[in-house]
Amino acid sequence: MIIKGNFIYTPSLDQMVIRKNEYLVVEDGKVKTFYKALPPKYQTETVIDHTGALIIPAFNDLHIHAPQYINRGIGFDKELLPWLETYTFPMEAKYKDMDFADRSYRLFLHRLWENGTLRFSAFATLHKEATWHLMELTEQSGLKAWIGKVNMDRNSPNYLCEDTSQSLQDTEELIQKVTTLQNVNYIITPRFVPSTTEALMRGLGELVKKYDLPVQSHLSENKSEIAWVKELHPNIPTYTEVYEAFGLMPKGKTIMAHCIHLSEPEKAILKERDVMMCHCAQSNADLSSGIMPLKENLDLGLRCCIASDIAGSHTPDMNRHIALSIELSKIYHMQHPEVKAITLPQALFLATKQSGSFFGKVGSFEAGYAFDALVIETEEMPGFLQREPFEKLEQFIYDGKASNILERYVEGKKIPCPFGKSVIF
Repeated sequence: MIIKGNFIYTPSLDQMVIRKNEYLVVEDGKVKTFYKALPPKYQTETVIDHTGALIIPAFNDLHIHAPQYINRGIGFDKELLPWLETYTFPMEAKYKDMDFADRSYRLFLHRLWENGTLRFSAFATLHKEATWHLMELTEQSGLKAWIGKVNMDRNSPNYLCEDTSQSLQDTEELIQKVTTLQNVNYIITPRFVPSTTEALMRGLGELVKKYDLPVQSHLSENKSEIAWVKELHPNIPTYTEVYEAFGLMPKGKTIMAHCIHLSEPEKAILKERDVMMCHCAQSNADLSSGIMPLKENLDLGLRCCIASDIAGSHTPDMNRHIALSIELSKIYHMQHPEVKAITLPQALFLATKQSGSFFGKVGSFEAGYAFDALVIETEEMPGFLQREPFEKLEQFIYDGKASNILERYVEGKKIPCPFGKSVIF
């Protein structure tokens, strides 16, 4: 495969590469090399010509609640814990109905595809059958994902609370079953510490070790939540150390969302465990949770990425989350002048290569990386205006629409609209 266009990618936090009207050769789904002019050996090959268009790595969203997509934009006059009780738990209970789950998950996957999120890590619900169906639909869609059945056996409504043994049994069954799929892998998913007993966390930690699995959960999102964790585990110094104590922080294989109100000792643990910390700017604003000190954390060498946290946020569109992450960083800088705001190239890195690293060599156009890409055109007045590639990137990040994305690729394969018109109500 040979594709021509304006390529922009970020090999590191402080490096952006622009290749204007170059040719990229892709072999076996991976980036091979760029050329300004094709050498003779490729002259007879077909070229996918997107001269003038922008080509960037596809987005990766490492913190997203698939069942909550249908609830986006609802209930943000409440903070986290009342919002969960009033809106989120009743919605998640509906996934006992497989017809509801099927329609909702099709809508969810279609929306991710539409707006350029082609890999993701998702919380499902506690329902084994519905979680398996999400995995099957993801496999069919051509997107790639880590997906976990949510585990929760305490401090939850009766209609959404598991038996501990059954929760572990259902989890292990899905761990074994998902190995039949190509695009989906399992990730252990305790909802958060307040909703999981010590017995459940211990059992999940044993599954992590037995199957060498990653973990995703929530950490220090809200001050009331942190106080609650302290009441539940008075003998463990910090929220972070609760996960660590039960084997739920495998090194280099853990995703923790939010991480707003952390102590210095906690940050030291997260750095040592190489935890991926998801900055969910829109969600944290919507639910009045606070602002993660993103640039401070990056300067400390912590591993951070940008994620959506739908439906704690009101949209899954990653360009919006990149934009708001930059904007909140500027507000934080005004309050703390010694901390610089993040730039657009840095934010792009956090939503592509940094988040993609949880899948391997994903999120860049460096040699050997999977060719996951979005072909974008933002030009509204061709013939009168012709923006430079970086200007097109800026317009897409701050005001881009699904219609701006002309093509989507995962590992060199063009991904068509999943499920076709059947996804529309």
